[in-house]
This record gives sequence, structure tokens and C-alpha cells, in this order.
Amino acid sequence: MSGHIVTDLSPRMFSQGAYSYNHVYTPTDVSLVLEYARLRGIRVIPEFDTPGHTESWGKGQKDLLTPCYNGEHPSGVYGPINPILNTTYDFMAKLFKEIGTVFPDDYIHLGGDEVDFTCWKSNPNVSEFVKKQGIWYSYAKLESYYIEKILDTVSSLNKKSIVWQEVFDNAVKLQPDTIVEVWMGFMYQEELRKVTKEGHQAILAAPWYLDLISYGQDWKKYYSVEPLDFPGCKSQKELVLGGEACLWGEYVDATNLTPRLWPRASAVGERLWSSKNVTDIADAYKRLNEHRCRMLR
Repeated sequence: MSGHIVTDLSPRMFSQGAYSYNHVYTPTDVSLVLEYARLRGIRVIPEFDTPGHTESWGKGQKDLLTPCYNGEHPSGVYGPINPILNTTYDFMAKLFKEIGTVFPDDYIHLGGDEVDFTCWKSNPNVSEFVKKQGIWYSYAKLESYYIEKILDTVSSLNKKSIVWQEVFDNAVKLQPDTIVEVWMGFMYQEELRKVTKEGHQAILAAPWYLDLISYGQDWKKYYSVEPLDFPGCKSQKELVLGGEACLWGEYVDATNLTPRLWPRASAVGERLWSSKNVTDIADAYKRLNEHRCRMLR
């Protein structure tokens, strides 16, 4: 699921921030998705990504986002969530409390990826806050300050957290049961080594970005990945829970969703659900071709 979810907390967030009313999940929509999944043995884990990727939130929630500055004056543009205001954490606590009641899973994905620090750097109030905190213009540490508060909030709700790898890379103080999702680049094996060496469970997404299109049958490269092929001992390998085939929406909508997703995701599924020694691409092709026909029917 991707889109705005209607909450009791701030109806203005969805009414003003959504692309259109048709791009909103109502409480009924969410309950139908949860029940549909439950009957099929599927867990629905929500991701509410902060402090970045939140531009639309600010349209209906006053003072949530950081005002960017052009020199000494506000530019009229807003950046990531404002980490220096107590009202920010009051709002997030209420939001996650509601999320925790709506979604029954033990885990909530907190995001934490792709945070642009430019706006924080431009804002004199944020700069002064960083100085007073003694973290001296380290905006990665400011992000860590924010994330740690959100992790504590989620933990207080008896929920566990999943975060993107930047949170781990920026040395955020994570709870032992926090799962780190590895998504960046060609060096994901080294990232898996680092994450598992610290005793954290991991989810691997880096090799399986279905929104990235290449010429030809790119399912073969998805199928050829061995998730546990990284430096580490047996106990580290056991911390890798599995993987995620990601399909982000920058270049995907209802007109091309299905051909982007299937049967390419089936190749990822077979890779993750198969024994390590099941690697014959020609043999897999027969099954995937048959499965494609099954889905078309």
C-alpha cells in the first residue's frame, strides 16, 4: 500500500495532503486489506517514513515541517520534519498510538531513509539547537536524535521497529530487536555483514527493486541473487530474515503496475522460498512461464 491513510488524529492531513480523494485509504479500506491478508496468512506491516518523505504531511499539520531559509529569511519552502519542537513529538506519539491500534502486527516500519539535510542547515533555529545539544553541526546526529525519540515512542506502545539502513549507518542507538532493512547499492553484502555483526536482524531489498527497468529478462538477475552470500559466521547468516521486492511509485501507476510487478516478483519469491541449491534458471523459466499463464488466466 502507498498513499494517505485517514486517521482520527488529523483529517486535514489527508484532505489537504493527498493527491486526490481517490488516493486515500479510509479506515474501511485498511480493515478490508488487513482481513483479506489475514485470510491468506499474510502480515501487513505499515511504513510511516519520517523525517524525510513527508512534504505532503505539512500541508495539513501546522509547524510539523522545518521552514527552509534563504539567507536570513524563510524561503517559503519546507524540508523534513522539524526535530527541535516538542509539538513534533507530541503529534508523532499520538499518530503512532493510533497506527498501533489500527495495524495488529508487532512491527512498524519507521523509514529513516534519504533525509536531505539542506533545509535543516539553512534554518538558524535548527542550527542553534544543534549547537546547544553539543552535536556541533552534525545533522546526521540530529536525525539520530529524532529517530531515537521515535523508536522510544514505538517501543512504549509494545511495538517493534524496522528501519532503513541509513539509521544504522548513522549510529542511531537501536533497540536489540530493531530490524534493519538493507537497500543501497552494490555493496549490500558488506552492509549485511555490519548489521548482523551488531546482532540485528536484517531484511535484504537492495537487489530486488522492481521499479528499476532494464532491457531483456531482468528476472534472471533477481533469481541469481544468493541473500546469504556475504562475509560472516553462521550466527550472522541466521539473522537475515528474508528479502523484499520493492516497487516504488515514481514511475508506476495503475496503467503499468501489473506488468512491472508480475511475473518479475515471482522470481524473487521463488528465490527467497527455495533452498540455496535451487539455482537452475532454465528450470525456473519453465515454472515461471507456467505461472505467468496461470496469472493471465
